[in-house]
Amino acid sequence: MPLARSVSVTSLSGLDEWDEDFDLDDAVLFEIAWEVANKVGGIYTVIQTKARLTCEEWGENYFLVGPYMESNVRTQVELIEPTNPVLRRTIDKMNSSGCKVYFGRWLIEGSPYVVLLDVGFTAWSLDRWKSELWENCAIGVPWFDREANDAVLFGFLTAWLLGEYAAQCEDPPHILAHFHEWLAGLGLVLCRQRQLPVATIFTTHATLLGRYLCAGNVDFYNNLAEFNVDKEAGDRQIYHRYCLERAAARCAHVFTTVSQITAIEAEHLLKRKPDIVTPNGLNVKKFSAMHEFQNLHAQSKSRIQEFIRGHFYGHLDFNLDKTVFLFIAGRYEFSNKGADLFLEALARLNYLLRVNHSETTVIAFFIMPARTNNFNVETLKGQAVRKQLWDTAQTVKERFGKKLYESLLVGQLPEVSKMLDKEDFTMMKRAIFATQRQCLPPICTHNMLEDSSDPILTCIRRIGLFNSSQDRVKVIFHPEFLSSTSPLLPMDYEEFVRGCHLGVFPSYYEPWGYTPAECTVMGIPSVSTNLSGFGCFMEEHIADPSSYGIYILDRRYRSVDESCNQLTSFLFQFCQQSRRQRIIQRNRTERLSDLLDWRYLGRYYVSARHMALSKAFPDTYVYEPHDPTSTSGFRYPRPASVPPSPAHSLHSSPHHSEAEDEDERYDEELEAEKDRVNIRHHSVYH
Repeated sequence: MPLARSVSVTSLSGLDEWDEDFDLDDAVLFEIAWEVANKVGGIYTVIQTKARLTCEEWGENYFLVGPYMESNVRTQVELIEPTNPVLRRTIDKMNSSGCKVYFGRWLIEGSPYVVLLDVGFTAWSLDRWKSELWENCAIGVPWFDREANDAVLFGFLTAWLLGEYAAQCEDPPHILAHFHEWLAGLGLVLCRQRQLPVATIFTTHATLLGRYLCAGNVDFYNNLAEFNVDKEAGDRQIYHRYCLERAAARCAHVFTTVSQITAIEAEHLLKRKPDIVTPNGLNVKKFSAMHEFQNLHAQSKSRIQEFIRGHFYGHLDFNLDKTVFLFIAGRYEFSNKGADLFLEALARLNYLLRVNHSETTVIAFFIMPARTNNFNVETLKGQAVRKQLWDTAQTVKERFGKKLYESLLVGQLPEVSKMLDKEDFTMMKRAIFATQRQCLPPICTHNMLEDSSDPILTCIRRIGLFNSSQDRVKVIFHPEFLSSTSPLLPMDYEEFVRGCHLGVFPSYYEPWGYTPAECTVMGIPSVSTNLSGFGCFMEEHIADPSSYGIYILDRRYRSVDESCNQLTSFLFQFCQQSRRQRIIQRNRTERLSDLLDWRYLGRYYVSARHMALSKAFPDTYVYEPHDPTSTSGFRYPRPASVPPSPAHSLHSSPHHSEAEDEDERYDEELEAEKDRVNIRHHSVYH
């Protein structure tokens, strides 16, 4: 079924179709990952959103392989009997040999088949398999690393599954196995060591050593070529994990990473240059709002404003209509995710807004889960006070309305002095007194277990952003993922993102970056960096990303202080935009949705699979890389329902529009042409 798109989102009409004439009828694809039907991190999102497109390409010959987790299976998987006779024989043979293998459909879009391996049931084989791993591959796994033990069990079970499947085939099989991350990588190493007839792909979404090094505050990207990788991995007690990851990367027929920046990292740390970069996409249909994304922004923004009214009760001395909502969200990695840089930039932005006597107020949300024991009492009280004020206003309104109605019924204009009696004024005065507050609005919405040592709170104490009335920048730290059932801020993540004005993700280590990608498909501008996969991808595809609401911060070639000044400049310029300029910018941001759709990005995975098949089975498959010069530019026809952007909004920092701008007329053909030439040519091969 074709992907439904809203009229305001146009397709990439300039992209050529890739007809590779690969006959996949005799081939079978196994995609193996620890996060199949088991949500741990971003790889779950990759596999889940990509499943439908892969099912359309491979049909009944596509199987996802993951660990059996009973709690997840009960809610996500429908267990059934295998329809493929070879796979049925394979699973029966493994189950009769002391394994527990389950088969079913994963209840997500596309309903892919899943093969789930019960890792715990075969734990009795762990010591034997560890010995075999040491004898054949010289990789030793310590007993205390539970995650690595799971990787050993999962790897041997995966290799057993693929080997048994090959043995059960009557004709010579064409098996393709795609492994994600080091937790699944051992299965690939064993396939090559046992010389199974399997074409293999290994995708690393982030290198183990890279994540550990960046978390240690080293100058990572400027010293990539200098690291003694064995020593660094050993110092961090992850040498065995590093060996598993490096072996998988070196043994695979095709090695891929999710971004150009991770490709450079992998070349130095894993000692192999990736064959293809396979960027992460999204199922854009989920976010297509059918002309309504601007309306959805307004609706969600009003819900955030209601929360702000309660949170800042007694100190609501700023105009909510002139308030800009910024946010950062993700794992609580203070430096890797750039929360440190964001806070420092907010302090500088606060100074700029104050000295320029700006009427704009900025409220920055930090949505990062940390250890808490409950909601902050003061925060809950704020929402209760807001609700009480609302109820009082409604009561007075009803009494006023009843008196007005009765006065009009008898044909008299009401006497204003008699419309509100003494009781009404008493109620309103009591409500006003209830909003008096002796303390400042809280920074954190929850009670933190490690308040004194928490990195965000410690930094806020240092820079002095305490939500005081003279500050133009306010900060709210919500140390819990958002939920529509929360008594505090009852919104799910998608609703919240739609209601904000700008996502800020100044990451130092971000192999891809789903958060800015989700912002883009919802029409919300974002700040990313040239050290994130998303930022590199957008720089590669778009000649001037900032004109489309994609601000890319330079964290690779600038010092921390220079990067902070650049981020401050981005934020200050964004605050100077008029409401109309922000609407136009959101329209332009939403036009980029197709660039992030699996319908387009899935072709990188197609190329990787075809390359692997041709390397493993050269007599059957022949693969010729595409000539990158033959790919025409991406074209963005202007949306029929959205006015094009004004010329001045094409620059990185649109100036504040004057009153006469409201009547400005635009040449739509000229604007559409600017969009067409603003997108760069791009090649799959690197």
